[in-house]
Amino acid sequence: MSSQKLKNTAIIKRLAREAGFSFCGISKAQFLEEEASHLEAWLSNNLHGSMQWMENHFDKRLDPRILVPGAKSVVSLMFNYYTNAKQKDITAPKISKYALGEDYHKVIKDKLYNLVDVLSAEIGKIEGRVFVDSAPVMERAWAAKSGLGWIGKNTLLINKGSGSFFFLAQIISDLDLEEDAPIRDYCGTCTACLDACPTDAILPTRSIDSNKCISYLTIELKEQIPEHFQQNMDNWAFGCDICQDVCPWNRFSTPHNERKFEPSSQLLNLSKSDWQNMNETMFNQIFKHSAVMRTKFKGLKRNIEFLR
Repeated sequence: MSSQKLKNTAIIKRLAREAGFSFCGISKAQFLEEEASHLEAWLSNNLHGSMQWMENHFDKRLDPRILVPGAKSVVSLMFNYYTNAKQKDITAPKISKYALGEDYHKVIKDKLYNLVDVLSAEIGKIEGRVFVDSAPVMERAWAAKSGLGWIGKNTLLINKGSGSFFFLAQIISDLDLEEDAPIRDYCGTCTACLDACPTDAILPTRSIDSNKCISYLTIELKEQIPEHFQQNMDNWAFGCDICQDVCPWNRFSTPHNERKFEPSSQLLNLSKSDWQNMNETMFNQIFKHSAVMRTKFKGLKRNIEFLR
């Protein structure tokens, strides 16, 4: 292995830490053979619900060299978003921890662009692209391949020392870097996430039936939520954290230190009646920079009314 390859690998991991990323791992850009059959089965069984876009770009999802011509390495990064902040009214509709602050797509992507700029300044121009949950990239598979954790029974990437409350991001580039090795699965015989899911969305095959997933129902589903879920929503209005909250590995979670992910006191102080009486002006003001904008006022209102 060349000394330059080792040097560049050390540089990118150092710069990732300095940029605020908790973990950085590297994989060789190649075809994801094992994931191909799993993805095909998941799609053919219609477990992706109405997310028809999941059927697009099948080859690109499985081979980063098609997505980014000339790619040699996939750099996977994890950014902590765990918080102890809680909504004050325990009877109010709930939103996932990841959506309490500013939209992670923009915050993390800005950090990635800055990281690439600093990296280029140190080692020279690199060709590649950055990704944060917005393109056909199998981010959890790449994070697992690069040793950042394992894919748990709830299908989320779990880090042994820090849990699963992390945003995942990738830099796919022409850099030739030293690869990391995957780690073993530490879920063992635990079925806490399967047992706790109120809609039975988590399957024993380490798949999610999106048609039953509360996150899917409150964000991705554009039609009316099926009535038979009425008693199983656990008061979630946007997303769901249940399978993470019950995961034993998340006892190691520590609060993030990203100012932009701090929730506003206005959001935390919303009462149940505030949520139920929310108008579009109030929605736009509170969630202006939030991932909650993804469901739009109409979608959030639908969810809140469904919880009544």
